[in-house]
Amino acid sequence: MECPHLQQIAKITSPTCKENPTSQWSCSVCKSTKSLWICLACGVVNCGRYENGHAKAHMEDAKAHMEDENHHCVCLDCNELSVFCYNCDEFVINDTKEGHLEKLRTNLQLMRNQQHSRRSSTESNENEKKKLKTDRGSKTSQPKSSGLRNLGNTCFMNAVLQSLSNIHEFCGYIKQMPSLEKRIPVRKVKVHTRCSNVDDVFVVEELRKTLVALWQGSKSAISPDSLFSVIWKVVPRFRGYQQQDAHEFMRYLLDRLHTELLTLLPYPSSTSAYIGPKGKSSIVTTIFGGILQNEVNCLICGSESKKHDPFLDLSLDIPATFTSKTRKPKDGETVCELSDCLASFTELEHLEESELYRCERCKKKQPSTKKFWIRRLPNVLCLHLKRFRWQNHFRCKVETYVDFPLKGLDMSKFVLNNMHGTRNTAGCYEYDLAAAIVHHGTGAGSGHYTSFAIHDEQWFHFNDSNVSTCDVDRVAACHAYILFYVRRELKLPDYVQSPDFSILQA
Repeated sequence: MECPHLQQIAKITSPTCKENPTSQWSCSVCKSTKSLWICLACGVVNCGRYENGHAKAHMEDAKAHMEDENHHCVCLDCNELSVFCYNCDEFVINDTKEGHLEKLRTNLQLMRNQQHSRRSSTESNENEKKKLKTDRGSKTSQPKSSGLRNLGNTCFMNAVLQSLSNIHEFCGYIKQMPSLEKRIPVRKVKVHTRCSNVDDVFVVEELRKTLVALWQGSKSAISPDSLFSVIWKVVPRFRGYQQQDAHEFMRYLLDRLHTELLTLLPYPSSTSAYIGPKGKSSIVTTIFGGILQNEVNCLICGSESKKHDPFLDLSLDIPATFTSKTRKPKDGETVCELSDCLASFTELEHLEESELYRCERCKKKQPSTKKFWIRRLPNVLCLHLKRFRWQNHFRCKVETYVDFPLKGLDMSKFVLNNMHGTRNTAGCYEYDLAAAIVHHGTGAGSGHYTSFAIHDEQWFHFNDSNVSTCDVDRVAACHAYILFYVRRELKLPDYVQSPDFSILQA
């Protein structure tokens, strides 16, 4: 967005701490070297709000001591060079008439280039030492996965991709696929044009290349621009650099992958019930697919209607009765648990006058009740907490804290089981958290997305280009937006564990 405060606030065109290399910069308060932002009004460097939040605290402190509440509210990311305004709660795309941002970015880049040339030989020696240390069997806390550069409000995509990359059965299958470049027509159409043909590209191919690059670990961050360009082409609503909803993006991505894979791969020969109906199953539905049973009962004649609906994720309301915004409630506040959201989803509901069910026996709309059961659980249970609601024509965010288990989510009470006319859900009812997506900020069309994921028993925080270790308490304290739970006893068909891609290489 174009920030109305920038012209008045931006004062500096060059870092005030030129004597120190950028690699040695740290927060002026806590001395952290992660997620550093430089104030465009005074040049002080502090850590971002996803580290210890001293950049925002600097703005709030300045606001408390000055008449102009907008002073010190705009800062620049020292690593990504993106600009953010705390008052607008949005990334900034415009510049001042004098070009303050362009000059500051140029000077920062020049400093980096000079420092890089000076330390190239030193880094080479350091890499050799690290290699020797690794060869001796020492363990490192650094993730194998790289970060993802923000291409301009693309944090919603980065958070989803990092989460999916840590669903190992899904990620491993996609990475094993051979290149599909030969299947893309020779005649290429630029992906940014609205008239381009969606058959010219495969989202699954760009996703495969992105996942492979992520897990090579050769770079601290990679750019997902090719995948984003393809997304622009096949899903017009994601064109541009506006902030998008991570859940909507995830659903579009999974639906598109499912559709493409149905046309690329033949139906497997296995008879496993976990594959699904012929011509309607892919790795997407095998991993994320479950089945809901929707029961509607007529309150006049007592007739019952049952409908089975497939799902890739469940969207859960946060009950309004819970008010606490933190793990430690104040007096009179109550903490919402994930089980409360699941219970609300499956509880008996009396349909409103506008939603009355047409009873086939009564031949007219009658008062009725509706209830959801989970008929079959997926291997990976994706839970979307509905944090955005429409209120007075505005989409507002629900800040209620939801307490969720990191291990041992028990889904048995929400599953339809051992009842006439149903088949048992095979496998374990217990799930462990694999990843979580968090929305930071107040508005649906603004703010920032980050994600947490566990790898080799270590939790990591993915904030665009920055990947850092974190403890379980930080994960448990987050205001989760999307949760990915993996079943302890996976039920996967043979074609997932030993995939045959020979048809793609023909």
